[in-house]
Amino acid sequence: MATTTKPARPAKWDVSRLPDLTGRTAVVTGANSGLGRVAARELARAGAHVVYAVRDEARGRAAAAEAGGGTQVRGSTEVRGSTEVRRLDLADLTSVREFAERWEGRPLDLLINNAGVMMLPRRRTRDGFEMQFGTNHLGHFALTNLLLPYVTDRVVTVSSGMHRAGYGVIRFDDLNLTSGYTPVRAYAQSKLANLLFTLELQRRLAESGSGVRAVAAHPGYAATNLQSHAGNPLARAVMRIGNRLFAQSDRAGALPTLYAAVADLPGGSYVGPDGLAEMRGAPALVGRSAAASDPVVARRLWEASEELTGVGFPAGRP
Repeated sequence: MATTTKPARPAKWDVSRLPDLTGRTAVVTGANSGLGRVAARELARAGAHVVYAVRDEARGRAAAAEAGGGTQVRGSTEVRGSTEVRRLDLADLTSVREFAERWEGRPLDLLINNAGVMMLPRRRTRDGFEMQFGTNHLGHFALTNLLLPYVTDRVVTVSSGMHRAGYGVIRFDDLNLTSGYTPVRAYAQSKLANLLFTLELQRRLAESGSGVRAVAAHPGYAATNLQSHAGNPLARAVMRIGNRLFAQSDRAGALPTLYAAVADLPGGSYVGPDGLAEMRGAPALVGRSAAASDPVVARRLWEASEELTGVGFPAGRP
């Protein structure tokens, strides 16, 4: 009696499947800790030159040292990556502009908008914006548009499954949430803004005839130090327990970002874990809320962001 053998299931995507990135340059914001630190390290180990864009340069140098400057063996190929550290404070538009000015026209293959703050008590950026919206969205909005003339491949922006929470809308009448502020609402609005930004950026890139792609990713539930910054002590305690019992590691949480950075994906894609409720698992294309898919709202947010930051889509973008 003939027996049949089930075909082997394809291996889940992990860092071992990163291609050789020799000769490519990447900027990773918030690369001194958490998911950004892992993503930057793995890109450098795959051969890229990685710029650690961080507020604290000393911590950035410590993180960059982790990537190593020596030769890495990938399969049968030896690759050599490199790192540098540059200061960037996304909560200060002057710092964002200075970072872009110091770029001095170098080609940039990959911009990873990773840095973020989460569920803070009410605070303001240096420019007077609500801290989570100002850092997570407006800072990256300005940085991306200022660097976009030099980007050759793609922009990856890290969002969150929390974009579905906290009422799921952009408060155009009160973007700084001067009334009804809660840390969850502010964080959710900023993460929804990340997805709407990606949607409108991709539309503008395609309309301009550019081959650059805008994609987004989220890590699922990953244990990082981001949760420790929550303003509410009870929330911090709950998240510490969740990190121990349910969360995946920061290494696993960075996989969707890395996959979005190197996989052949259509512009506008959204990558997250493939497990239950997208909390953990291997990277895969995932869905988003209806609010995060609305092109009219995306365009309106873009126009509001241009007005607030004084930065817009670069004219003459090829």
